[in-house]
Amino acid sequence: MNIFKNVWIFFLIILTISCGKDGEEDMPPEIPATPPFGGTIFLDPDIITDSDKTTFVSLSYAGQATRTMFDRRVDNWITVNPYLFNSTYDDGLSIEIQVNPEFQDSDAAEIEALKYSEVIGRLPTALRIDVETVWIHKGTELFGGGNNNILIHIGQSTLYENDGILEETLVHEASHTSLDAKHSASSGWVSAQESDANFISTYARDNPTREDIAETFLLYMAIRYRSDRINQSLEDKILETIPNRIMYLDDQNFNMYPIE
Repeated sequence: MNIFKNVWIFFLIILTISCGKDGEEDMPPEIPATPPFGGTIFLDPDIITDSDKTTFVSLSYAGQATRTMFDRRVDNWITVNPYLFNSTYDDGLSIEIQVNPEFQDSDAAEIEALKYSEVIGRLPTALRIDVETVWIHKGTELFGGGNNNILIHIGQSTLYENDGILEETLVHEASHTSLDAKHSASSGWVSAQESDANFISTYARDNPTREDIAETFLLYMAIRYRSDRINQSLEDKILETIPNRIMYLDDQNFNMYPIE
């Protein structure tokens, strides 16, 4: 009799273990939602255009001096003597534009410095506030943000311009520079990520700490400040996918001049 009793107890133990708590072990794994977009800079070329107001005021040549710059063509830091320009903006911000000495002379470098100073001036103050330098190189390599800097390769810029997304790309990169450090790992942003059922793009999903802010902020600008330039279906998809991130950004009271 004791043998049968022991066998029965053993069977109950095995049954309990195999079922797990509330049957959770038998539940299929949760399948993450598929983001609606691959990358956000490609969605609309009219969020900022070359006819929009720029805060750029003036550019002055400051000679050449030793600077350390990142160059994607060698995927490394280089120390050179770039042409230097001080770029000023009407909201009190300023940027040192560093143009690789591979450009023919200071006049050729000034053309590039002036071009990008004007374009960067169309970005809101909130995105320029931590941009201290801009690196400009030849070559067709991806732009970059961070390091209190925006990295530009003019061959890649031509491709962006042909698609009408130069300004949109600079919004993305400047978001890295001026927003990531404060927001990308903040409790409020992480909570918003968790509350939303999805990411806005696969690029953000695959790089949730590094790219989610930059992928999101451009579309935040689009629905809050340029809704007349995007179609209703795009606006609806953004609000449907990341409502909590949008609310988080609303609460930050960013200085959006000259967009706002």
